Amino acid sequence: MKVESIYRLIDAAIEEDIGDGDHTSLASIPAGATGSARLIIKEKGILAGINMAEIIFKKIDPGITFESYISDGSQINPGDTGFLVNGSQQALLKAERLVLNVLQRMSGIATETRKYVNAVEGYNARILDTRKTTPGFRIFEKEAVRIGGGLNHRMGLYDMIMLKDNHIDFAGGIREAIVKTNSYLEETGRKLQIEIEARSVEDVKVIMDAGGVSRIMLDNFSITDTKKAVKIINGRFEIESSGGITLETIREYAACGVDFISVGALTHQIRSLDMSMKVI
Repeated sequence: MKVESIYRLIDAAIEEDIGDGDHTSLASIPAGATGSARLIIKEKGILAGINMAEIIFKKIDPGITFESYISDGSQINPGDTGFLVNGSQQALLKAERLVLNVLQRMSGIATETRKYVNAVEGYNARILDTRKTTPGFRIFEKEAVRIGGGLNHRMGLYDMIMLKDNHIDFAGGIREAIVKTNSYLEETGRKLQIEIEARSVEDVKVIMDAGGVSRIMLDNFSITDTKKAVKIINGRFEIESSGGITLETIREYAACGVDFISVGALTHQIRSLDMSMKVI
């Protein structure tokens, strides 16, 4: 992840939450008072966001000391202590909610991702995230997927070309979309991976004949059609399964021999993990 992007996101979050000051703390806590607090885990799962938490504390007050007891990617259980912080009481209170928001959501995503990763264990398929993320929070959410054992798909529209159904229809068809895309890359000198969506086995055959891409996405394919497509592609292109795949069905798709399985639910249908920060 780009450090500058992380700091920009944290700055925006601090501005959103603190504005011109945490007036509750300013009114009730002496300016020079110091104290300590710890992160208490209340729910079983995978921890994600400890490194981000430290950055947030230090951003709000460089004088805060931060000691982590559990590392990102570790299994956590109710009653565990995630970290211990010490410093200005006002600063600790300023950071509390932002730190918890980041940790709880990232840990929820990492926990869900680990379930999908474990579900395909023994097969070559890798779990991918998507662009179905919370606006402005994508860096944290995709990092949580990585911590959970998944892989990041493209970060945005700028780092990979994905020709989906609407692109194909606007371009005039599969062949036209591929030709136009490769011409664009040649003209602009950009070196971007090209992925194209197939909506049927017939689409796969057309893509195979056209070439000019590196990955084929099998969108909303049944298990039967996925097996047919994998056989037709025969290792010539990377294969990604996508669309409506759940924990209950994902192992069947992995068994078909696909390289990747993308799951939008990793980031857009997530329940945050429960945890709190308490003064000691």
